[in-house]
Amino acid sequence: MQKSTSSRGFIIALTATIIWSTTGPLISYLSKTYSLPSLVLAFWRDLFVAFGMVVGLLVFSRKLFALDRQHWGFMVLYGFSLAVFNSMWTFSVQYNGAAVATVLAFSSPAMTAVLSYLIFKERFNSVKIISIALSFIGTILVAGAADPAAWKLNPLGIIFGLLTGLLFAVYNLQGKAAGDRDIDSWTALLYSFASATFFLFFFNLGSDLFITRQPALSNLMWLGNSLPGWGLLFFLGVAPTLGGFGLYTLSIRYLSPTISNLVATLEPVFTAVWSYMFLSELMTGVQFGGSLLLLLGVILLRTADRS
Repeated sequence: MQKSTSSRGFIIALTATIIWSTTGPLISYLSKTYSLPSLVLAFWRDLFVAFGMVVGLLVFSRKLFALDRQHWGFMVLYGFSLAVFNSMWTFSVQYNGAAVATVLAFSSPAMTAVLSYLIFKERFNSVKIISIALSFIGTILVAGAADPAAWKLNPLGIIFGLLTGLLFAVYNLQGKAAGDRDIDSWTALLYSFASATFFLFFFNLGSDLFITRQPALSNLMWLGNSLPGWGLLFFLGVAPTLGGFGLYTLSIRYLSPTISNLVATLEPVFTAVWSYMFLSELMTGVQFGGSLLLLLGVILLRTADRS
């Protein structure tokens, strides 16, 4: 029974990763083609996810709208973390490109492991430690963070990327905490993204008032009457984002946060393929080697789990 549950969790996590891997190239395309501000993109992306969840639950399971009053405070915090995570992720894609930004986000397995140990007392064996080490080394190689020059040429990109990794670790643990509170995965997804949309609205407001010094919320309609732009942004929200986050959150019900996160480190491999096919983004030999280390870490983890 335990092996069956574990296999189900791996399949769900892997499917989520493949779907998720298209978000980086889509965000990169929107940023480059329409010069869409990162916070504006993050706001509409989360809003469309919440909209998609409302429609989905109205059609398939209205009972999942129910949320105990005692969980509202937790969901607000969950949404705030998600809003900051999505903002950092969008900034990272803008500064690093889709492929490198995705890999930087997966500096999170080591962070998740440490936080899981401190909060959930999750145990570690030698295989899991090796997998974490491989993912950490692979992340450094793909990001080019081992070269001191990278920190001079693109310091904001690396900082945004590493913050994305940290916040993704927090997201993992909050997904685990939601499961421990018996909050359904899809219910958690709905209210976390709805709450994140609320916070991103005020992030955009603050950016207009204090950073760009433009009329309040003037950038929210940046795409104007561009139907292809709005269509692609809507697709980004209701397809890869909703599908990826939904299945990934579900996988945490069957796997520990650390293992789900390690499976998700395969995303850079898929993202690199999409980025090459649609954006002509190429990884260097060192970056490709780092991706192989990430892949090796997940294979090692899965082999040990099956045995």
